[in-house]
Amino acid sequence: MAAPEDCSVLQAALVEREREIAKLKSQINNLKGRGSCDQLLDQGVPVFDEREVATLPRKTTLSRDQIGRYSRQLVLPELGVQGQLRLANTAVLVVGCGGLGSPLAQYVAAAGIGRLGLVDHDAVEVNNLHRQVLHSERRLGWSKARSAAHTVQQLNSDVDCIPYHLELCASNAVELIKQYNIVADCSDNVPTRYLVSDACVLAQVPLVSASALRMEGQLTVYCCKGGPCYRCINPEPPSPDTVTNCADGGVFGVVPGVMGSLQALEVLKIAAGMNSSYSERLLLFDGLSGRFRTVRIRGRQKHCIACGDSSLIPPLPDYESWCGTTANDKCRHLMLLNKEERIEVQEYKELLEKGNPHLLLDVRPAVEFEICSISSAIHLPLEHLQTGNHQAVEDLRELVLQEISKLPSNNASLPVFVICKQGNDSQKAVLLLREFLAAEAVTLMDIQGGLMAWAARVDLMFPQY
Repeated sequence: MAAPEDCSVLQAALVEREREIAKLKSQINNLKGRGSCDQLLDQGVPVFDEREVATLPRKTTLSRDQIGRYSRQLVLPELGVQGQLRLANTAVLVVGCGGLGSPLAQYVAAAGIGRLGLVDHDAVEVNNLHRQVLHSERRLGWSKARSAAHTVQQLNSDVDCIPYHLELCASNAVELIKQYNIVADCSDNVPTRYLVSDACVLAQVPLVSASALRMEGQLTVYCCKGGPCYRCINPEPPSPDTVTNCADGGVFGVVPGVMGSLQALEVLKIAAGMNSSYSERLLLFDGLSGRFRTVRIRGRQKHCIACGDSSLIPPLPDYESWCGTTANDKCRHLMLLNKEERIEVQEYKELLEKGNPHLLLDVRPAVEFEICSISSAIHLPLEHLQTGNHQAVEDLRELVLQEISKLPSNNASLPVFVICKQGNDSQKAVLLLREFLAAEAVTLMDIQGGLMAWAARVDLMFPQY
């Protein structure tokens, strides 16, 4: 039997190998060629590239099988045979096959939409599965577009389903969107929202947009029958350090499920010829209280640079540069401090092993600190610093003075290191601590990459979340 320390080494090696395998799978799926066509066909997933797709054949009658399949909605006076035929003759493009796109794609396909395009350049990860119900454990490492298409085709093989494993950008968005009648924005970042809206304006295609974060969701419709576009409501992008996504702020899995289902309803209503419920209106959902409310938003703005009377678009801009953030839903990496004010996790590990006197402040929220932490860390939530919590600041100052009194006489100042999950909030905390501890002999340093870098490079058994 192996010694306990041997088991620990083997477990760590196993974890590292699993991460390497997952990374290789992701790299394979992200290759431009997207792997061997034969391999994809063997998995039951059709292969498509970004070329223009054939025109959707127009249907004028329903078959006996289709009448049986859609019978429960065919008897609705609001839909009927003509509404069902409209669905069959409609092409819908879903941008993002994640938490919102999962229920949307399934319900739209189940209802009998004619063509369903699925756009996503990401790969399936295990932390997706609590909310992205299109995917499964067996498809970890698959491209999300392929995985989504696989699920949809098992649900309704009549739907012409086209997966696009690509990153939507200024050079391909308009031409792709022109091939569809309705677009559903299920993305999770600001640059993509501007890109999709601008492209829908140019392609003259209605856009059903939703978002979900923590326990809340929003839904509205843009570019529909003279309604506003995204720029009409948000002419300038928000500051990057004020934007939170699911990776940073978290999300309760069922919330994007609720919003994606409502998004699917709105897509189907527009496709079937019913009136849109949310053009110039915004639906707000509070999952914690279980309440919905609708507010009016301003209509189309004649001076809007996208859809106004004197449009300045095209050409489409560089959305990432303009918004100051990347077009994905991964954790953001802010650069608020100079390189000299930050330390790598490996350097901090060496300092820890040497037993050098210092303080380690963990500024994550209490719920995250409870998940995992470095044993020597002192919990001081960033929120306490941002709100100027007097007691928290005084307690910290007293602790700092105690530690400074223990330093050898030749030590000029006390090193104070700040850590968070990804290295963003810790930088904000350093800037605030400069003010609160300005009179004390301390050297403030941010630990770059935070606890996720610690888990990846120092302690392979440390939990990642």
